[in-house]
Amino acid sequence: VLMDLHAGQIQGYFDIPVDHLSAIKHLAEYFKTLNLEDVVVVSPDLGGVTRARNFANELDAPIAIIEKRRPKPNVSEVMNVIGDVEGKTCILVDDIIDTAGTICHAAEYLTEKGGAKKVYGCATHGVLSGPAVERLISSKLEEFVITDTIPLNIGNVTDKIKVVSIADQLAKAIERIHNNESISSIFD
Repeated sequence: VLMDLHAGQIQGYFDIPVDHLSAIKHLAEYFKTLNLEDVVVVSPDLGGVTRARNFANELDAPIAIIEKRRPKPNVSEVMNVIGDVEGKTCILVDDIIDTAGTICHAAEYLTEKGGAKKVYGCATHGVLSGPAVERLISSKLEEFVITDTIPLNIGNVTDKIKVVSIADQLAKAIERIHNNESISSIFD
């Protein structure tokens, strides 16, 4: 049982059955509770457009895409925003946050050059290595929401980072697999 693979093709490397789950619905449910207005879901790169579209469908919101380049590892530069973000509340959605450089640069670009009113961020997997927590705390992000796929050791450092549990989804999948039942209902 896997959660939000970075690339779906990874499933092909297993010689056992693989069930690939997604945290998109859990993350979207959190944002629905905030009652945000004029929301635009933003993909931080071209590779995350499908993820952003799925998230946007859950919120009934349009999407925008950040065009970026990586001049060297763990360094990203925003080149352009495709879509309308001016005066909007943006939600950046990603699968993995390692050093948080990309999402923090994207939030800065959206507010300072894109004219976004507010920017939130979310991701499934929070590696949060090196300066990630400090970057998130000092970023333009209103909040950063992460799931509990990777245990976080940040304690009560900040209220800016929220954790959404996907334990119930994993438990349902494991139970259904154990009982030889279909897990397709989990995706509905």
